[in-house]
Amino acid sequence: MVSDYLVIGEVLKPQGLRGEIKVRPITADPMRFSRLKGVCLEKDGVMVPISMKCVRIEPDAVYLLVEGVKDRDQAEKLRGQLIYVDRANAIVLPEDTEFICDLIGCRATDDEGNDYGELVQVLQPGAGDVYVFQGPLGEVLVPALKRAVTQVNVREKRITLCAAVLREVAVFEDR
Repeated sequence: MVSDYLVIGEVLKPQGLRGEIKVRPITADPMRFSRLKGVCLEKDGVMVPISMKCVRIEPDAVYLLVEGVKDRDQAEKLRGQLIYVDRANAIVLPEDTEFICDLIGCRATDDEGNDYGELVQVLQPGAGDVYVFQGPLGEVLVPALKRAVTQVNVREKRITLCAAVLREVAVFEDR
């Protein structure tokens, strides 16, 4: 099932004495924090909308002021919390692109009927994404190439792979 909310950051710690928080961005575009007016925090399994203001963006962190958080003690209570946006405030992805969180958990088979198991991780080494599947064949690494990954349906949690291409490019666990 596709979640209604996407994680975009994690509160690392309070910053200063006036309630500012330091956030580790979990997004490909940290600048998006400067355009957001509100986010959500999870409290007792319920998403609670909050207003926030982006103070500054650095290469490895974003600094925010959260409505109602006036001092360091209140900011400390947010440490470790994940920051979410609802799908309506999510960035628009290019065609044939999915959020990684939607891909995780998808079941993969190839066009010859072989089962590769579940997508458990997406590696991003820089040159291109690599899908990590765990299943009956052990761990299988597949570069996220259009010719290798022929179909993705995140609603049905299904991925179809091309067996012929996988014989060329996939890395299979030694058994």
